[in-house]
Amino acid sequence: MTLPALGVVIVSFNSSDVILDCLESLLAARDVRLLISVVDNDSTDDTVTVLKDWAAGRSGYAAPTDVPFSWDATPKPVTLYGPGDRLPAEGHCITLIETGVNGGFAAGVNRGLSHLAGLPELDRFWVLNPDSVVAPGAARAFATASAGFGLMGGRLIYLADTSDRIQLDGGYVKWTTGVTGNVNQFKPHDTTPPPDPTALDFITGASMVVSRAFYEAVGPMREDYFLYYEEVDWALRRGALPLAYCPEAFVYHRAGTAIGSPSIGRPASPFSLYFKHRGRMLFLRRFRPWSLPIGLVYSLYKAGQLAAKGHGLEAWTIMAGSLNLPPPSSVRSRLSPEARALAFGRTAS
Repeated sequence: MTLPALGVVIVSFNSSDVILDCLESLLAARDVRLLISVVDNDSTDDTVTVLKDWAAGRSGYAAPTDVPFSWDATPKPVTLYGPGDRLPAEGHCITLIETGVNGGFAAGVNRGLSHLAGLPELDRFWVLNPDSVVAPGAARAFATASAGFGLMGGRLIYLADTSDRIQLDGGYVKWTTGVTGNVNQFKPHDTTPPPDPTALDFITGASMVVSRAFYEAVGPMREDYFLYYEEVDWALRRGALPLAYCPEAFVYHRAGTAIGSPSIGRPASPFSLYFKHRGRMLFLRRFRPWSLPIGLVYSLYKAGQLAAKGHGLEAWTIMAGSLNLPPPSSVRSRLSPEARALAFGRTAS
């Protein structure tokens, strides 16, 4: 019997503490064939070494204890293929792609999609964050959900929370300010019904299935955002291809472990704040330029809130990002010279 196939793109950056849980949960998937591309965006920690030692069986692995389900560790060794290698005809497989430079989230996704699009057996590709753990059945559900969609999402659930609260079921945009919101955020997973996909504006890039029809019609993600708003921009260029929702696909998410995105009990880092507000204003410039003045007023309001709490650096970071000014040194120092040139030197089109 030929199993349904699903491509998976995981963009890693300093993900050594989380990526093995993600991969092990994927490899435990049954009744589906997963062709996984791990795209490492020039991690400055030991992510690649951790991956290679794990795959070779040189290091042990134990499943996390904070996940509401369990799985058996995959027998080792696990082959890590290169981007030019011939892949086996059956079973899950992992390709490791080392970019050599951190070009941002979209650049990593585009590299992985370009590789997977060359595999004719795939008609859909799952973009998944490395700090995610995939519930049993989610991969097959995404692989077999009805065709005819552009982008498809499922339910993202906070992993660092014992009450199974939803992070999001999809996203919406407040068009006056460009601020995005999470549908069903903080609601209980067990009792909250799935959303109406026609009411969604976008699917989160943390767990997003891309149809081949969408990829071939719309093309790759825009890379000049560097971080944040890439998937929002992408969704708004989908034309007549609809957004879809798979109610059987649950993904548990640690949220923002590498870049400092906000999570339960944790505010956003300056790195996150800079790119989020810069991306928001770039997004408005492209899709709602008449809302730019209100978008800037919102930036001033958020910066004022932080300044009043004594967070002067964070307040200035919001304004620097909103006005597309150079970021604080604490933000620049987190990127290599090559990555800085890509993050701050691209011209929007």
